[in-house]
Amino acid sequence: MEQHFKDAFALVETQGMVPAIYAADAMLKAANVELAGYENVGSTLVTIIVRGDVAACQASAEAGAAAAAPVGKLTAHNGMPRP
Repeated sequence: MEQHFKDAFALVETQGMVPAIYAADAMLKAANVELAGYENVGSTLVTIIVRGDVAACQASAEAGAAAAAPVGKLTAHNGMPRP
């Protein structure tokens, strides 16, 4: 994966794949971001990672958290400006 350090990243972590898919869908539709990948940590924790500009990543993280919470357990969400 090619990294662009001028970009920001947004992360949403859920328990289970179903809320993670809901979060990824909402994140990609909410702002101009691209899917950087996902990490399956352990047996149930799934982290969705998107990248884009700072404002888009912040909006994307909020939208992903709002979409995942009613479907399953939301563990964490965060936007990281220019890591």
